[in-house]
Amino acid sequence: MTSLKKLVLGLAAAGMVASVAAEASAETVRRYNYATFSWETLDASQPQAQRRIQSRKPAQEFMRREVRIQTSEKPGTVIVDSSKRFLYFVEGNGMATRYGVGVGKEGFGWSGTMKVGRKAEWPGWTPPAAMVARERKKGRELPAYMEGGPGNPLGARAMYLYRGGGDSLFRIHGTNQPWTIGQMMSSGCIRMMNEDVEHLYSRVPVGSKVIVIGPDGRGAGKVYAELGKARSPNVLEALFGG
Repeated sequence: MTSLKKLVLGLAAAGMVASVAAEASAETVRRYNYATFSWETLDASQPQAQRRIQSRKPAQEFMRREVRIQTSEKPGTVIVDSSKRFLYFVEGNGMATRYGVGVGKEGFGWSGTMKVGRKAEWPGWTPPAAMVARERKKGRELPAYMEGGPGNPLGARAMYLYRGGGDSLFRIHGTNQPWTIGQMMSSGCIRMMNEDVEHLYSRVPVGSKVIVIGPDGRGAGKVYAELGKARSPNVLEALFGG
């Protein structure tokens, strides 16, 4: 191979590397801006954008984890404690999977026992008439219907809560606004991070019981008590019992 040919190939390879690096540095992230009620695109390579993205992540306490729980509810029951912003999936044997959630803002909290009436992957969204009227008074027009997808406020999955055989209009659903997990910002629905709602969705069949404890926490002690983190496996106990 001639020196000239080697030089040309070397420059071409360097150009490809530079191109890939440029594409990586130009990575963008879409986030919802509550100040403007619109989506914004951030350049993830910029320090200021990185700080904003990081600041919008949920607190560590709202990350999914296994916990010990005391409850008389059967395995497969979903318990939502709005006062603590946690959702528990009862596993049985004194264990539960705990997820962080976002709940209804002030005046939109509620409590009660329902069932999962139906489920949907990447659900479409029809804003309730009351929400449309409420936002219109603020000068904002909501769409009559929004197809499911990454930009949809219901996120990746939705479990529709029914009471007395009818749709309550409340849902457990995902969100593309993960920084709202642990906060009171919804219109009454229970929102989860997309990866968490996908995890829960696969384990909750239609007909599953859902208990929602209101924002004041009243009656929570009669439903459940969290006893702390799950114990780490003990090798000796596993081998010899105990």
